[in-house]
Amino acid sequence: MTSSEKHGRGPRLVIGSNPERNRAHNRRVVLEVIRTHGHMGRTEIARRARITPQAVANIVDDLLSEGMLVQLGRLRSGRGQPPIQFAINPDGPLTGGVEIAADHIATTLLDLSGAVRAQAIAPLQSATPDQVPGRVSEEIDKLCAQIGASRDRLIGFGAVMPGPFEVEGMSSVGPATLPGWKGIDAKATLSRAIGQPVSIENDATAAAVGERLYGAGRQISNFCFLYFGVGLGLGVLKDGVPLRGAFGNAGEIGHVALVPRHGLPSYGPDGALERFASLYALREKLAASGRPNIDSGALEPLFTQNDPVLADWIKQAADYLAPTVAMIENIFDPETVVFGGNLPDVILDALIAALEPLPVSVSTRTGRAQPRVVRGQTGRFTAALGAAALALHDILSPQLSLEYSPAVAAARP
Repeated sequence: MTSSEKHGRGPRLVIGSNPERNRAHNRRVVLEVIRTHGHMGRTEIARRARITPQAVANIVDDLLSEGMLVQLGRLRSGRGQPPIQFAINPDGPLTGGVEIAADHIATTLLDLSGAVRAQAIAPLQSATPDQVPGRVSEEIDKLCAQIGASRDRLIGFGAVMPGPFEVEGMSSVGPATLPGWKGIDAKATLSRAIGQPVSIENDATAAAVGERLYGAGRQISNFCFLYFGVGLGLGVLKDGVPLRGAFGNAGEIGHVALVPRHGLPSYGPDGALERFASLYALREKLAASGRPNIDSGALEPLFTQNDPVLADWIKQAADYLAPTVAMIENIFDPETVVFGGNLPDVILDALIAALEPLPVSVSTRTGRAQPRVVRGQTGRFTAALGAAALALHDILSPQLSLEYSPAVAAARP
């Protein structure tokens, strides 16, 4: 037994030489270097990727023949023959992402540079497993038709669904989890319908990724994203990498019971945060006032009209969310906490304003570069963007570190 084994660390893993594995890794490195920097010549690619010029030349030729790269011409730089420039092909392969919620699906297509090529939100009458896969497939076909793309260009796909995943005896409030999916292999079911391997992600985690690449988190690598789906979730980005947890359930904050700033605490399921500070809770209040089935698009006019039920919910939600923000800060020490998801921007702004005064936490300090709480910038597409981006990084990136890139910034929706 080795010393490592004696101390519970396990035997040291030794990875042998595998030319095919190395080549696949090098392809991803080359694609990521080009994607991150926009365009460059073979010599510069080799220098940044730390791969031999001959290997880079072979990889670039392969990627050109596969339609992943395009040749832009020569860039004059000093003496001698100017280097030929290569860039990600905007008309090449695509990745897609879909958010499957209780009442809608949001779908996005990205090219390999991370640019948004098409996106749409469609109402969903039934979120059951016999209806959803076909609807997702239809939405993909519609988006492909918008940009004149063949379905064959799709090489990766991500889907986000409300959690928690694989947990017995625990469900979100109301319809925050999808009906009929218990015991269903969502990954296999969606993969068959789409004709591509599908990765399944927690909606709040995907939303944090979408905000990192396309929204308020573009210049922030450590932040928490409080996601207003139907329920309430938390996505965490640490050094640009999403915190998923062992089973994909990290950030199930909607099930936490907290003492509000004002009023009496509740305990157990009835005291769950989602019962008070979620879109579902707001819809319950509106239904009780004689207005059932209010969707997200109808909320902004209610706010403009100073609707008293909506105003009361904002006050109540803020009383629960202010200590929630302090708790998040004390646990994760983020640069900021981002509020976003399926609530209109004006309501998110009002909710953030109603948080003041926030309780003292490790984030209570002068000279902050960011406010303690900010509104997200990607709107209702944030989770679908994150799902498509995660599929893109699974294909391109040698490691999942969601770095800011000029190409993605220029493509912000």
